[in-house]
Amino acid sequence: MSSQAAGLAYRIGTPGVPWGSAEKSAWLAGTDVQRSYQDEVVRKLAPLRTSPAFDVVEYGALNYDPTAPPLPLLAVQSKPWDPRKPCVLVTGGVHGYETSGVQGALLFLETEAARYCEHVNLLVAPCVSPWGYERVQRWNAEAVDPNRSFQSGESCGLPSAEANALKRLVASCDTAAQGGWTVHVDLHETTDSDESEFRPAKAARDGEASEPDTVPDGFYLVGDALKPQPAWHTAIVDAVRAVAPIAPPDAANNLIGEPMAQPGVIYYPCKKLGLCASVADAAYATTTEVYPDGASASAEQCNAAQVAALVGALDYVLKEVEAK
Repeated sequence: MSSQAAGLAYRIGTPGVPWGSAEKSAWLAGTDVQRSYQDEVVRKLAPLRTSPAFDVVEYGALNYDPTAPPLPLLAVQSKPWDPRKPCVLVTGGVHGYETSGVQGALLFLETEAARYCEHVNLLVAPCVSPWGYERVQRWNAEAVDPNRSFQSGESCGLPSAEANALKRLVASCDTAAQGGWTVHVDLHETTDSDESEFRPAKAARDGEASEPDTVPDGFYLVGDALKPQPAWHTAIVDAVRAVAPIAPPDAANNLIGEPMAQPGVIYYPCKKLGLCASVADAAYATTTEVYPDGASASAEQCNAAQVAALVGALDYVLKEVEAK
């Protein structure tokens, strides 16, 4: 586990004063492209365009940089869409810097997704924030966290183009009359840079003090406090345990400052916070978190952990559906 020393001033802004346009512009000027969304995401989806089982859907585009081509927002949808089947949403890359969220979703599409299409309607948005993916950033170009902008609430941030586009896509596939969305798994990471960069940046942006915390060394889940699913979460954690370590709690029995409800599981008020995991209002909704920066799990293991989480989640729910 890593930690951030208290009291460190962020490189932009005046401590205690929320950012204005000048500070946000200074932050934006410090970002640059570090990897290719076209090469690492779009091209990996190309084989699915000719698949009999899937459609690749462009559900919008981001155009933050007028000097560059817009970044297409892509999702993969199983076909035919049958309102009698359970509906499953998988999202990755809501925080663009969290690599295994994106690559894990792509690996799931490559290796496991097809075998579920007989039983469920599947919608996978592997990289919700391509601008952030290319620049290895948590926020979008407007210094807005997409993962705090999916609902309106007192704890939510500003609206984001990324969240609005995904909300429209989910609504277009909505089958509420037939029971709504059954499963939503949102794939994330918790990295050392959360403590060294992103949380201090958020505190500076909002004119607040940066409170240090530890980064869990391993996989864990963030469930919806209004829809706790302890048995489902146990099944997911058990599935991941075979390929990657599960995060132990800190000395206070917490993970990222929240009490551990069961091994590898904490709960957040997802809708109140505007988290992506609330966008489909699924009966079974959770956020995965893997730790890519330690010696205990390689990048390949982190991707495999995301796939194992999805397999564990879907296998459990399908057994529950069959039992009814």
